[in-house]
Formats: sequence, structure tokens, C-alpha cells
Amino acid sequence: MTDILVLCTANVCRSVMAQALLAERLATAGVSASVRSAGMLGVGEPPAPEVLCALAGRGLDVGACRSRRTDTDDLAKADLVLTVAREQLRYAVVTAPEVWPRAFTIRELIRRGQQVGPRSPGQQLTDWLALAHDGRHRSELLGDCPADDVADPIGGRPEAYIATAVQLDLLLGQLVELAWGPG
Repeated sequence: MTDILVLCTANVCRSVMAQALLAERLATAGVSASVRSAGMLGVGEPPAPEVLCALAGRGLDVGACRSRRTDTDDLAKADLVLTVAREQLRYAVVTAPEVWPRAFTIRELIRRGQQVGPRSPGQQLTDWLALAHDGRHRSELLGDCPADDVADPIGGRPEAYIATAVQLDLLLGQLVELAWGPG
């Protein structure tokens, strides 16, 4: 079973959405995977009410989720670490440097996955991730990058949360197709 960890800042919005959407897409594709989420701060907080509404509109209930802070064990256990922004990728790599070859922003992994091509039948996920990782430089972690980040709707209008859920669902659909094949 593949273990996937999704990171964001407080684990009450984007990572919660991404966890639920990715778990649903993988289950629909028949992929055996555990999808967890965590953040860089906060513990025990429920998802933002707007997150509950945005996902309820997609038939997903994340009301029981509570924020948790990631640690080195979380990162080490994950076969794949996905982040919603470069800031969290930087945090993951500084917290557990060995995670670098298998930690990406969602958008970066899609971009690199498109460059190396979809994972071949029988190809191990770790081998495909190694191809996607090839040529990366840690200096790319510096600064923010709109091409890698999913905007944070926290504090915004309810429509912003829905837009983020739609964007994440589209991105994760692309990722699942590249890494696990068409559903």
C-alpha cells in the first residue's frame, strides 16, 4: 500500500481538501493507498467551515478531521510527500532531508511527471518519482513560486474555497492519471 502525506500550513484547508479529493480519486482508480494530511503548525483544529461546504458539494465529508503537525516520523514513513506550496516543501526537506527525492509540490510533480511521461505498467512508484526528481536542485526551494503554489483561500469568500477545491481536484486528477494510470 502506498502511503501519501499531503502538507499545508495549518492542516485546516488545502491539505484537508487535497487528502479527501486524492483519496477519492485513488479509490475510484482501484489504487491501494493511505492518504494522510498534516501541517506545519496547529493541532486539534477542525477544518474551516468553508472547507466543509466546498467538499460537501462534492459528496465528501471531512468533519471528523482535526489538524495535526507533521514530524520526522510522518515524513519518513511516506512513500510520497505532496505539498500545496513551496513553503511546505521547504519545511519538509529541512525537517527530514532524506525526503527530498520523494517530496514535491502537487504542481511540480505534475509538471515533472509530464516531462518524464506517465508511469509505465509494472514500474514502481519510487522509480517513477526518481525520474521526476532527476535534475532538481535544492536551490529551487528558495522563495515562493506561483507556478508551484495553490493559493490559500483562508479568510476569503466561500467562492474562493470552492475554486480551490475545483483546482485541487483537477490537479489531483492529472497526478493520478500520470502516476497510476487513467481511471
